[in-house]
Amino acid sequence: MKLVLASNNTKKLKELDAILAPLGWQLVPQGELGVPEAEEPHCTFVENALAKARHASLLTGLPALADDSGLCVDAFGGAPGVQSARYAGEPRSDSRNNQKLLCELGDNPQRTAHFVSLIVFVRHADDPQPIIAEGEWHGEILSAARGDDGFGYDPLFYLRELDRTAAELDAAEKNRRSHRGQALARLVERLQERARLSPPR
Repeated sequence: MKLVLASNNTKKLKELDAILAPLGWQLVPQGELGVPEAEEPHCTFVENALAKARHASLLTGLPALADDSGLCVDAFGGAPGVQSARYAGEPRSDSRNNQKLLCELGDNPQRTAHFVSLIVFVRHADDPQPIIAEGEWHGEILSAARGDDGFGYDPLFYLRELDRTAAELDAAEKNRRSHRGQALARLVERLQERARLSPPR
């Protein structure tokens, strides 16, 4: 199945492709098809993901997959949340976002946080029954970055049970554990269930 991915994030594409390619799905980033980025005006992950999926599908005529994800820090009441990629403003920069997070958090002892991923699949732009899958990955925010892999807030996101950050995990282990990996696993289950229940044509 050929799907348009409503993102131009090459690292996100790599993560998603590693999970979906063995299932026979070909992900094509929207930029390769001339699709501009959609507006993300909403305050929830699910609304933004749905807007991006419908936008990409409308302009390509293909089924679309969209992910809206971010970091929710308990000390900030869930922020930066949907603003995670733009936390430090434009131009977007992982290093500037991480620096702002550390500065804002300071020496606050409450360091718990979790990543959220909302993945939406639509068969077409007006799909009345999109498949929506969610994943959460819980950890803590370190006071300094560790690790060279991953992207975004991964170098600060500490997993106490592993004594490693998300940026210290290899790709396969991260895909098994991450919020995005969890959401994709649930998405695949829902797609397979839908395929079983659909009447033959």
